[in-house]
Amino acid sequence: MQKIDVVVLGAGAAGLMCAIEAGRRGRSVLVLDHAERIGRKILISGGGRCNFTNLHCRAESFLSGNPHFAKSALARFTPADIIALVEKHRISYHEKTLGQLFCDRSAQDIVNMLDRECRDANARIATGVKIGRVERAQETTNNHRFVVDTSTGSFAASSIVVATGGLSIPKMGATGLGYQLAEQFGLAIVPCRPALVPLVLNPQDHERWCDLSGLSTEVVAAAGNGRRPVRFREKMLITHRGLSGPAILQASSYWQPGKAVEIDLAPEADVLAPVLASTSRRDRTAILAALRTILPARLAERWLLVSPPAGWSNAALQTFERDLHAWRLVPAGTEGYAKAEVTAGGVDTAELDARTMESRRVPGLYFIGEVVDVTGWLGGYNFQWAWASGASAGRAV
Repeated sequence: MQKIDVVVLGAGAAGLMCAIEAGRRGRSVLVLDHAERIGRKILISGGGRCNFTNLHCRAESFLSGNPHFAKSALARFTPADIIALVEKHRISYHEKTLGQLFCDRSAQDIVNMLDRECRDANARIATGVKIGRVERAQETTNNHRFVVDTSTGSFAASSIVVATGGLSIPKMGATGLGYQLAEQFGLAIVPCRPALVPLVLNPQDHERWCDLSGLSTEVVAAAGNGRRPVRFREKMLITHRGLSGPAILQASSYWQPGKAVEIDLAPEADVLAPVLASTSRRDRTAILAALRTILPARLAERWLLVSPPAGWSNAALQTFERDLHAWRLVPAGTEGYAKAEVTAGGVDTAELDARTMESRRVPGLYFIGEVVDVTGWLGGYNFQWAWASGASAGRAV
């Protein structure tokens, strides 16, 4: 049985960053992954260019049962830190929108960077390895508290870091191993659900809108409990099954089944102001012309067909305007984990030390990245959480 200081389960963004930091401290590190290559989700992220961080990253951009939990890790490994690493490897990048940083060339550059840093830190990586049992050692020798049985042999480890990711994109090999291990060791799990995921419309709304598949427009989408739903101003895309696009994906993380999503189709616009002018015509042609100044033509025509004004009075037109800014839909559901970018929920943050990501119940057991109940907004936030939580654990193991 081989003896290792740190065994990291998962060769994704969080696991590799943890291995780098632990290896730099002189710890013997072994990263295990069932996939045949490292960083598979990194490679498909950002359209293949990896949106590796966001310049505006802050704890308020994350959904968690404890909104303060992420603050410690995010403060100790910031966007500036990952940018410095990217620049060290001479990877060219650019800011796209809203602080999102992408590689100019390919996400493979980020994977190569992590691989090189692991090698420089003497952290070993083994791919194509099936994880069997992970248990506490019956006898602790030289602080080797765990035994990991795999398809390539057994390892005694002082620390185990679970970086197995969530349930999203199962075709990329996502499994529930991390949650199973948490439950095995007695840690609480916040129920998981797909997040950053397209919404599916109910049959009536599907019939009204989904033949406009491919149409995109800027909106403000809002979802969530209470009087202050979370709002996102970005593009909405109509699909053959429902709604997608950045605004909808963002809102989906806060949406709850049976609840409405509210969409402002004309953010900050007073669409009917020209029509309400005393000298203007008030008829369908005038309304359609006003709508087309804000919305794509086909959507303007469909909106007028589905939700026409009740008349031409000021009151009727003002109601029509209000409805345009508060389109309420109750989705039938989401596209599920197959189309979800991340998994919300996971290992309860109350079980973990926010500074180190170590279990409060089981010394030497750590959980990092997506498997934890910390879910970021779209646009590089989840990568930053992976880097930050991975670095926190790597500096503590």
